[in-house]
Amino acid sequence: MNKVPGHFVSVLFLLALLVFAAPAPSNAQSTEPPVASQPVPNGLELSKLIWSTMAAIDHANQSGNYSVLRDNAAPGFQMLNNASNLSQIFTSIRESRIDLSNTLLLAPMYSAPPTVVERDVIRVQGYFGLRPTAISFDLYYQWVQGRWRLYGVSIGQESIAKIQPEVPLRK
Repeated sequence: MNKVPGHFVSVLFLLALLVFAAPAPSNAQSTEPPVASQPVPNGLELSKLIWSTMAAIDHANQSGNYSVLRDNAAPGFQMLNNASNLSQIFTSIRESRIDLSNTLLLAPMYSAPPTVVERDVIRVQGYFGLRPTAISFDLYYQWVQGRWRLYGVSIGQESIAKIQPEVPLRK
């Protein structure tokens, strides 16, 4: 397995999500984007989801116990990730001593509007404008049993100078 650079971590589930959950090709080309089975969360609800994810990863990194992060995630995430491999996946974040609790002090900024990638899966991309190093995120959430649950995650460090301007959320 290739070593993940110390400044970036990506849960391998994102790759599996793109490979295995991609819709089957069809002969008819649809120009319509998928529609979520539940509405995309509003700004405050979306921020709460992101903050909750950051807090869960931060707590798991501090304690070395990734079972709560895994247990609160969507079933597909749970199937592909046990607590042990999550610990391995987040090694570079732990070793870099990135304090993800600082993300709880700022509103998330969005580099792209939240998008529906499947009927019950949304993707949220953005960053927390911490200085001098921002924390970027690429998160997937799946609607499961009446709530949005973590389905895929990628977190990294970015120079604040390289971050693109915020994209406003649709109302």
